Amino acid sequence: MATSPPMGRELMALAFEYSASAIVVTQKRRILECNHAFCDLFEYPRSELVGQLMLKLYPCFADFKTIGDRGYKEMLRTPNYADERFMQTRTGEVFWAKTRGRTLTPEAPFDLAVWTFIKIDVRPQGANQLSMREREISSFIANGLTCKEIARQLGISHRTVEAHRARIMKKLDCRNTAEMVSRIIQLS
Repeated sequence: MATSPPMGRELMALAFEYSASAIVVTQKRRILECNHAFCDLFEYPRSELVGQLMLKLYPCFADFKTIGDRGYKEMLRTPNYADERFMQTRTGEVFWAKTRGRTLTPEAPFDLAVWTFIKIDVRPQGANQLSMREREISSFIANGLTCKEIARQLGISHRTVEAHRARIMKKLDCRNTAEMVSRIIQLS
């Protein structure tokens, strides 16, 4: 006996679950639901994501806060938001992601929102040579923080940050800050 194809809400649930796009539904920046592609992208089982703050997927708290503040302000103006940012997998790999979101509660944008993530897979020369600390510092640099601000965030000397910054510039073969930020943005 043949079974009939799924209809209505059942079909929509299947489309969400098996979409090739990484999709997550959040409430106050906490994961309510996510699909297989999202779990695969971040290398987590669904059970370790649902109920967690999105902070779990950011390389550092500063990125979570800065991007959140910027997104919230924009979503008060329009229900849609898009950017590119660093994200982090379960294994600690930091990658550059293109993110699009839509609030379902425009008066309070983070009360309920739907987000998609796409990994941007471009590696500039030298990207594989960056240490985890250099990747962490590069994410702050890409977000416009000075060496002193980064040092305060990480609880280290600004001279140490300057040394890391110099190594990042050398490894990425950059001549100036603008070129370095451009290359950092291409890191995956």
